[in-house]
Amino acid sequence: MTATHAAVVLAAGGSTRLGRPKQLLTRDGEALVHRAARLALASDASRVLVIVGALADDVAAAVSDLPVECLVNATWNEGLAGSMRIAADALAAHDHATLLLTCDQPALDVAHLQALLAASRRAPSGSAATRFGDRVGVPAVVAPSLLRAALAVQGDRGLRDVLNVTGAGVVACDAPELAHDIDTPDDIAAAIAKGWLDPV
Repeated sequence: MTATHAAVVLAAGGSTRLGRPKQLLTRDGEALVHRAARLALASDASRVLVIVGALADDVAAAVSDLPVECLVNATWNEGLAGSMRIAADALAAHDHATLLLTCDQPALDVAHLQALLAASRRAPSGSAATRFGDRVGVPAVVAPSLLRAALAVQGDRGLRDVLNVTGAGVVACDAPELAHDIDTPDDIAAAIAKGWLDPV
């Protein structure tokens, strides 16, 4: 089957609470940004964009061996919305679903990405996202209309509110281990204990 979805790896953040770039932490010797991009490619995406910002050169270098496109969010310090607008702009002519993922969920695997893609194909809305309690978030697969909504978002919220609008018809997929993301040194310690990150 010909691939029709695109993928966007959101990797522009400054990791201010962590004090080191989370994109360059490693699991099994592989930088998390490289791992996210590799998993996006493994989902059979036709095009993979990596949005970089803080330490852009270092993060881009970490994925330089992969067939991905790096786009720079020069205003990364203003929040996630800027990266979403860059992605939506770059994919303005893309009329199929887009897979959105970050690089700070070290337990992510390609099986969950495939489950999201399958769920999105069944959904009347064409969209599916990962369940976190009573809300959904990334990783997510969004229909073109939802991606275009990113052009209007501001601050550090990305598409979270759009995905959670009542009646949006976004199918929720379970992956409880993805609730563990990397924001603080304690998160790093917990991920190392679970084998999701290499010792630092």
